[in-house]
Amino acid sequence: MRKLAARSGRNIAVSENMAEKEEPEQKESKPAADQPIPTYSRLRVRFGLTITLIGFVIFLIGARPGIFSLDRSPVIGFVQIAVFLVGLAVMCIGGYISLIALWRGRQSSLAMEVGFRLVSTGYVIAVFFGHGRCVWFRQPPFARRALFWFLAGGRGYDW
Repeated sequence: MRKLAARSGRNIAVSENMAEKEEPEQKESKPAADQPIPTYSRLRVRFGLTITLIGFVIFLIGARPGIFSLDRSPVIGFVQIAVFLVGLAVMCIGGYISLIALWRGRQSSLAMEVGFRLVSTGYVIAVFFGHGRCVWFRQPPFARRALFWFLAGGRGYDW
């Protein structure tokens, strides 16, 4: 009977006459002062998130300058691409700061390491394709129009 009770996970007291009765489970209540303190720095996490938001604003200035009334030409130029790549870099750095702040004092997990490397690799690919003209990466006109049409939003390119 005790083996059955142990397997089921219930607290059952067995007396000499084999009568079963359930014992109430006792929960340990800890006072609020004994609650564990978070291992991460809230200030550092907020700083990382603020940097990420600043990077997003810079990215928007480069990608859609018309939102801020900064659109001076109907084409997307080298400087505009550079600005939104800088914004993307600032967003990546802000995310890295927040991630490191959350894992402070503990060994990082495999998922965190893989995620960070994917973000870094994605940024390198974005810079390469964003500044393809600088590294002499040419495409036929049709492929260029088809690949980057969604970025331009119907606008032309100056290359």
